[in-house]
Amino acid sequence: MNADNKYVRFDWAVKRMLRDKANFGVLEGLITVLLGQTVEIVEILESEGNQEAEDDKFNRVDVKAKTANDEIIIVEVQLTRHIYYLQRILYGVAKAVTEHIKLGKKYDEVKKVYSISIVYFDLGQGADYLYHGTNTFVGVHTKDTLKVNVKEDNIIRMKTPEEIFPEYYIIRVNEFNDLATTPLEEWLDYLKNGHIKENTTAPGLEMARERLQYLAMSEAERRAYDAHLDNMMLQNDVLDTAKAEGLVEGRAEGLAKGLAEGLEVGRAEGRAEGRAEGREEGREEGREEGRKEGILSVARNLKQLNIPIAEIAKVTGLTEDEIEKV
Repeated sequence: MNADNKYVRFDWAVKRMLRDKANFGVLEGLITVLLGQTVEIVEILESEGNQEAEDDKFNRVDVKAKTANDEIIIVEVQLTRHIYYLQRILYGVAKAVTEHIKLGKKYDEVKKVYSISIVYFDLGQGADYLYHGTNTFVGVHTKDTLKVNVKEDNIIRMKTPEEIFPEYYIIRVNEFNDLATTPLEEWLDYLKNGHIKENTTAPGLEMARERLQYLAMSEAERRAYDAHLDNMMLQNDVLDTAKAEGLVEGRAEGLAKGLAEGLEVGRAEGRAEGRAEGREEGREEGREEGRKEGILSVARNLKQLNIPIAEIAKVTGLTEDEIEKV
């Protein structure tokens, strides 16, 4: 393993190493950088991230933390690839809210939840590597933001919904441009490339540089970690192959569908043109038949007046035989 990869990947560390209280400072640093306020982890809560199987499908860790003003918050960290990712985020936040309030307790004990999703795959469109979402209620007509009354410490205060409702952070690791100048960018450099500056001052990364070294792991831990990397590479290869095959199949299906639609449009246009031509031909034939019928009617009237047939032929252009038959 070269120097660029001497630190354990975060997705592995958050499951296996950062649950150790001695290493809480690493995760505290990431949360502090994102939230813009110092936090202290109180405990790692029971969650699906506690599964130990190497091939488990889940990677979610719930953290109970305390802010600088002693507010207790729940932080949910997710890393799993999933096609229904937004639904998964919502489900995870809902579980975090409901699992960490005891039955029968008042709603004022519901804790603020921060959802942090670290995404190592293509989530969709967007140019930024960090997205932040909150809940707000905006007047349909007035466009003002709703504030609500809450009771805290026996005092009625005004709060906006985003101070109570969950907040969401989505870190799109692959969109980071590799230029690390701020603490957040240094964290992204680690998350994407495994780089940690020797002189880093970013919260949590100095501890990560000390505690998350590949060579510091036992031989068994290194074997498990290497197997994890192999599984990740295999998974990405399978997904990339499926994506490429899907694009090829999609193009073929699109071409076939386009040809079918083109033929159908052509048939429809042909039928329309045929109907139009038919109508025009019909009108022309109708006009011709009308003229012929008019001439015959004139010839018939002239015969009734005892006009000689030869004279009728000159006037109408009909033959004497045709005049005899009218």
